[in-house]
Amino acid sequence: MDIFLLCVFLPLVTVAWGQYGDYYYGPYNYGDNDEWVNVYRQGFNFQCPHGQVIVAVRSVFSKKEGSDRLWNYACMPASQSLGEPTECWWEEINRAGTEWYQTCSNNGLVAGFQSQYFPSVLDREWQFYCCRYSRRCPYSCWLTTEYPGHYGEDMDMMMYSYDYYIRGATTTFSAVDR
Repeated sequence: MDIFLLCVFLPLVTVAWGQYGDYYYGPYNYGDNDEWVNVYRQGFNFQCPHGQVIVAVRSVFSKKEGSDRLWNYACMPASQSLGEPTECWWEEINRAGTEWYQTCSNNGLVAGFQSQYFPSVLDREWQFYCCRYSRRCPYSCWLTTEYPGHYGEDMDMMMYSYDYYIRGATTTFSAVDR
């Protein structure tokens, strides 16, 4: 009877262990605290390694530096349940000095950002780098409440649960506050 139970439960333990490996990743690695992907009032291009997506965003604001922000991102491999990336592309540019809302088209997940600062409007334009995977991502999407309550607040947003992804973003713009 013991050999029978071993033969039944050993494959289950092997499958469970294999799935466990799919769901654990270490803490987000932003790099050193002083490492940012940009300097104030400069453009940048950040892309996750192939097969990874953005899972954390950190930003600090400086009015003295042209009402601009420093940005940093963390990447993590997408769940194996999504399969492999089938295509990646740059979305349309979100112009500086305007409010905008954008999600990755074609069921894509955000895997990078490109941004350019414009001193004439003290704002940035943005472009998302999106990747689609061989298996569909669930469509249960909502805007997070993890955002600065005031334009000058620092931001540190992390996806705490595995299988949650960033699919887009929105911004506000005030000609008064810049």
